[in-house]
Amino acid sequence: MYERFTASDNGERVRAEARDFIDNYLKPLEAEHGIGFESEPSMDLLRGIWKASRDAGLYGAQLPEAQGGRGLSVYDQCLLKEDVAASGAKLSAHVLGELGGPGRVGHLFHIATPGQMESHLLPVVRAERTVCFALTEPEAGSDASNLSTRAVRDGDHYVLNGLKRYISGAPYADFAILMAVTDDNAGARGVTAFLVDFDRPGVTVSSDYTPISGKNQHADIRLEDVRIPATQVLGEEGQGFRLGMSRITVNRLLHCPTMTGLAIQSLDASARYATRRRQFGQPIAGFQAIQHTLADMATDLHAARCLMLDVARRIDRGEDTREASAMSKLFCSEKAFAIADRAIQVHGGVGLMQGSTVEWVFRMLRMYRIVTGTSEIQRNTIAKGYLKRYADQAASS
Repeated sequence: MYERFTASDNGERVRAEARDFIDNYLKPLEAEHGIGFESEPSMDLLRGIWKASRDAGLYGAQLPEAQGGRGLSVYDQCLLKEDVAASGAKLSAHVLGELGGPGRVGHLFHIATPGQMESHLLPVVRAERTVCFALTEPEAGSDASNLSTRAVRDGDHYVLNGLKRYISGAPYADFAILMAVTDDNAGARGVTAFLVDFDRPGVTVSSDYTPISGKNQHADIRLEDVRIPATQVLGEEGQGFRLGMSRITVNRLLHCPTMTGLAIQSLDASARYATRRRQFGQPIAGFQAIQHTLADMATDLHAARCLMLDVARRIDRGEDTREASAMSKLFCSEKAFAIADRAIQVHGGVGLMQGSTVEWVFRMLRMYRIVTGTSEIQRNTIAKGYLKRYADQAASS
């Protein structure tokens, strides 16, 4: 059994409510509708889950109380998200509004106009609308400043043309926070953020691919002479890239509890299987090779969780954790995947079959070494930070 870390009193209340919601609402709903790992639930079913979660005080729980949330610290958020991911519910990603809900917009309230709050952001918090963040393009992934999507001013509107690629949450979204170049000569300072409604003429959301997870949670957004009112510029012109990167340190950290939660599923499933599966007249848990494998899995999991929660505490104290957050994202993604890989080995041929927990978790965790910033990008961030400090120390000595 993995270590149970304790949140604040408020955090523990929300964690208990989340467990109750998942056990008594979400899992029975999944069973009623025959939801499996590869299922594609209808939008009506998802919208019902979002509303029910909102009514239960969970959808957007990570937001400050003034924004309709529960005022959780980053530390509390990590434990809550880990619980949800570890629950085993097939639709757990929809409980807290991570795919297209309040988790996408909370940090934008301070720059949004009153009109934008009413038309776009608050409806997301109320589970009435959903949103995705559209930055990535065919030639702009890790190099996020190399955008080709253009927005040209035309009176009171901008005309947008371009293609956004592999945008997570796009199949569920009603609109996107979309980055486009408004000044070709200004580099990253020439990128502007737009609120782009998907029902506007010229917007096409489509997907001709399925990611390794098997979940159709990504899609492309094509823009062909899309006219967007200037009132739907989020922030000021030229602030888009900075807006997109403004929460990168916290966001990198907050992806980690999903990874550790999935790793918990792998470890628990492996321990259960090892005690039940018999070979050569005894449970395979009696073999030292299996015991050592489980020991390594448990050790990696504990180390990843401790690193994640240490960084969370430091963020809550207001410290600069740019390199530490990158370390957590790097370590958690690599170790969680290693845990999932060992889980397949413990299960043997059973673990290779679609429909098993460990096979699906393996595919999900393989994605996290790439999405939300590849392991190589995290290493770049870590190395640059350390080398800069060494250079500064050398210059001052």
